[in-house]
Amino acid sequence: MKVAIQGIKGSYHHIVANQYFGREITLNECLTFDEMPQLLKNNEVEYLIMAIENTIAGAILANYKLIDEYDLKIVGEVYLPIQHQLMALENQTINDITEVWSHPMAINQCRTFLRKYPHIKLIEETDTAEVARIIQTKKLKGIAGIASKKAAEIYKLEIIAKDIQTNAENYTRFFIINKKQAEKGTKYNKVSLKFITKHEQGSLVEVLQILVNHKLNLSKIQSLPIIEDPWQYSFFVDVIFKEEKQFDNVLEEMKKIVTEVKVLGKYKKSKNRR
Repeated sequence: MKVAIQGIKGSYHHIVANQYFGREITLNECLTFDEMPQLLKNNEVEYLIMAIENTIAGAILANYKLIDEYDLKIVGEVYLPIQHQLMALENQTINDITEVWSHPMAINQCRTFLRKYPHIKLIEETDTAEVARIIQTKKLKGIAGIASKKAAEIYKLEIIAKDIQTNAENYTRFFIINKKQAEKGTKYNKVSLKFITKHEQGSLVEVLQILVNHKLNLSKIQSLPIIEDPWQYSFFVDVIFKEEKQFDNVLEEMKKIVTEVKVLGKYKKSKNRR
């Protein structure tokens, strides 16, 4: 199975790919999210792993746009605890480190720890695991990276400070994405939707009331501006339910009162959701 991830081996996307699909997969490593959808469209990969939100940093809005723009389908989700490790070449301590390199989101999630060492310069890079690889390949002393334990193992770096993330409840939610929806008959209890309301007072409340009436749990709502239509917004929501028929009824009612509604994915709610 060919799976595209953002980052390289040892990244958190790699960890999610192994958790969801097992270890017998072929990875297509991408340094940006933007290059991933076309790989799926061109049948170069079968699935994408795409981070969508973090408990500290919030939603990755650009990825919602990619999913919508390329008409991708969400077929699963994984909530991964993010445990950042500070790593460097062996036989060094934190006092030997002058620079820390990592993805800006990882740096942001470790601010409390990093403030203890004001002499250390923080350098933003494109991927956590890529930093670990560069440090090992170029034998960079005095440089540390923030990445996963898996990255330290793969690139043979020494962990000089463990679990340096500010919040112990640091989780990232990842979408498992395909070009088409799962086969008919596949059981699901969670749906991701995009809808656009009419430009009328109370229109959003009217949609939310439908969810309440049918006893659906609204687990997330996110708005994005519509660039070509100023002051208008698309709403991206996740709803959870017990019976698929509940959602079918909601969808039919929504179609009557919104300008546009689109199912982005039907899938099973992650068991490891916090």
